[in-house]
Amino acid sequence: MTEKSIIFFDIDGTLLGSDKKLPASTKEAVFALKRLGHEVAIATGRAPFMFEEIRKELEIDTYVSYNGQYVVLQGEAVYKNPMDKKALQSLTDLSLNHNHPIVYMDHEDMKVSIPNHEYVSSSMASLKISGFPAHDPLYYQNRDLYQSLLFCVEGEEKLYEASCPAFDFIRWHTYSVDVVPAGGSKAKGLVKITEQLGIPAEHQYAFGDGLNDLEMLKLISNSVAMGNGVPEAKAAAKYVTKSSDEDGILHGLKMVGLL
Repeated sequence: MTEKSIIFFDIDGTLLGSDKKLPASTKEAVFALKRLGHEVAIATGRAPFMFEEIRKELEIDTYVSYNGQYVVLQGEAVYKNPMDKKALQSLTDLSLNHNHPIVYMDHEDMKVSIPNHEYVSSSMASLKISGFPAHDPLYYQNRDLYQSLLFCVEGEEKLYEASCPAFDFIRWHTYSVDVVPAGGSKAKGLVKITEQLGIPAEHQYAFGDGLNDLEMLKLISNSVAMGNGVPEAKAAAKYVTKSSDEDGILHGLKMVGLL
C-alpha cells in the first residue's frame, strides 16, 4: 500500500489555468491522489467563501486560507489568527486619508470601505468569482478579520508598511495587496495541518506559483513551482513543472512520483 502523503495546492495560477478554470487533467489527477489514499489540501490567499465551488468540485475539506490565517482540517477550523483591531483602525484611517479602499474579510463575507472604486472593480474582476463586496465602512469593527485587501498602485504600499508594522503587505494585483498579520504565511498554516496529521516531511508536497507561496515552497522539501510562476517561486522550489495551462499539475505529480 502506498504510504500516505499530503499535497497542498495553491489555487490561482496553480489549480486554475489562466482562464480561471480547472483543467480536466488537474481534476483527474486530484481524484487519482485521493484514490491512492493521499490527503489533498488547498493553500491559498483567498477567503473560504471565494473557493467553495472548487472545494466541492474536488471534494476537498482541508485547507489553508487567507495565506495561513484561517486553517481548516477535514471540515473543522483548527487555527485562527485574526488581525489586530487597533492596528486595523490605524490602517483604515490612513487609507481613507489617501482614498485607498480596503476590503475587510472574515471567514464568511467581505465588505469594502469605499464604494464604486475602479481599483476594486479591476482587481476583483480578475478573480472571476461570483459576488462582489458590498459597501460597509464599519465592517471591521466588532468582528475577527483574517485578511484585508488594500487597493493602491505599486509602491504606494510602502507608506503603509512604514506606518503599520503589525501587518505584512503582499502584492497580488497591479492595484491591490493582501494585508495579513505580520509573520503570517501559508507555511505557518501548513504546519498546523501536518503536525495534527503526523505526516513526515518527506511525504509533504506543495505546488504554487506566486509571491505568497514562497514560504510554503521553502518549507516543504518536495515543493513544485508552476511553469507560469514568478521567478522567485521557481527559485524557491525543488522542482519546476509545466504551466497550469499545459497540464502542469499532472506533469508535476508524475515528476515527483506520486502518480
